[in-house]
Amino acid sequence: MRGLLLRLSALDADAENAVRVIGFFDRLITERAGLDTLVRSTAELAGCPVGLSAPGQGLALRADSGAAVTAGPVPRRAAVRSLEGGVEVWVAREGTPAPLDDMLLERFAIAAAVLLDHSSVPLPELGDPALVELVLSHGVGTAERSRALHLLGIAATSPLRVLATTGEIEGRSALLGTVRAVLVTEVPEAEGRLGIGPVVPAIDAAKSWQAARTALRYTSDSHPVEWWERLGGLALIAEQLDPSDIAALPDVRVLDRLAAEPDMITALDALAATGSVRKAATAVHRHHSTMTARLARAESMLGFELDSASGRFRLHLALMLRRLRDNAE
Repeated sequence: MRGLLLRLSALDADAENAVRVIGFFDRLITERAGLDTLVRSTAELAGCPVGLSAPGQGLALRADSGAAVTAGPVPRRAAVRSLEGGVEVWVAREGTPAPLDDMLLERFAIAAAVLLDHSSVPLPELGDPALVELVLSHGVGTAERSRALHLLGIAATSPLRVLATTGEIEGRSALLGTVRAVLVTEVPEAEGRLGIGPVVPAIDAAKSWQAARTALRYTSDSHPVEWWERLGGLALIAEQLDPSDIAALPDVRVLDRLAAEPDMITALDALAATGSVRKAATAVHRHHSTMTARLARAESMLGFELDSASGRFRLHLALMLRRLRDNAE
């Protein structure tokens, strides 16, 4: 169907082809298609970006041919058809408009008016937790997420982060399983462990939520806060390795044995974080000589030196992988 309107226009913008365009939108109305489907299908038909804007309902949907529906403003050079209540549909074709563009806009507007009335978007009675859950769900469309954001007082294109925490944090939040998701613009003080997702447009909050959960898996009692942006390649590792794969790694198995010794993992965490025996001793409030003895014990079991950059990198990686395994979902 992609670009069908252009092919029909090239043949003849006559009544027969106009009827085909009308029938296309009539089928969407008859099937009570969702707003995401309407916008995506119209973009496929037109072969160019199209969109639906309903500010009063928090909707600013757009799609290009072959692309997913997302949020965005009406382009300045778009052809626009206005409906009641400030609703607009638009087509943004580069160059000369196609002969059937006017017909498409008219039927797009009619379909939008009908389907907006029937759209199964979240109701205002829903409380913040339910709305936050809708915003973060992969199982709902862009229209539903936009509406939920609107009811939360957040514009679909506004930047925000999502936090994943085991504690309590100020902000719009929902408890999803054993982890609390929080929508924020700035990272507040927090109790408990905290994974911090990247800044994204609010409509893409689900991506930040997934990243925040990954960051949370790299936290520990001695390292309670982790930012997804600081993980680098470790973020990809979290998606590729199963806990059983990590548990089988020799360095991780040695760390598991060392964990039976009081404060040993805390000392190794401090060394990996500071890169210095003296700084690590200060961080864990231990005498330098005591720290040196602990690290010598760890070296003898791990089988590599900890006073070199390569040794500390290997230690850091093993510690991070162990956290990832221990915090498996």
